[in-house]
Amino acid sequence: MNKDSLEEMTRLLNEAYSMWLARGLKYVAATQSVEITRARIKDAVSLVGWYQQKMIGTITYYSPEINAGCDWYDREGVGRFGQFATHPDYRKLGIGSKLLERVENMARSEGVDELALDTAKDAVELIQYYKKKGYRFIQYVDWNITNYRSVVLSKKMTL
Repeated sequence: MNKDSLEEMTRLLNEAYSMWLARGLKYVAATQSVEITRARIKDAVSLVGWYQQKMIGTITYYSPEINAGCDWYDREGVGRFGQFATHPDYRKLGIGSKLLERVENMARSEGVDELALDTAKDAVELIQYYKKKGYRFIQYVDWNITNYRSVVLSKKMTL
């Protein structure tokens, strides 16, 4: 990914997560720099959605080999995703669902058993969205870089 794309991805993440920051939830994506974006996508696969030459959605997939530091993520066969965002002006159009579907298909093609994510336990709307997509509660995690308790959600990728 080139420097301009990293800057655009960072702006998108900052804008998309600003609503959570306004609610007092300090998601890393709400304030991260380009350097943090670069570090967070290193060794991962980032997908982006474009509309009229503007980046309007993104999601980053981490294969099971990338250790993430919580019990569930450390399990064999568990992939995860993060940095999932849709620009506020383009929400409710299905862009995020398409990006998530692509990541789920990628995970299945890699033979991943479970695909997981974490989010703030107080982000009720997000948790409901993921539950409608088939994700279930696994555990709570306290990351030292946020000001909230997280929930880890996961979905079986194998039948």
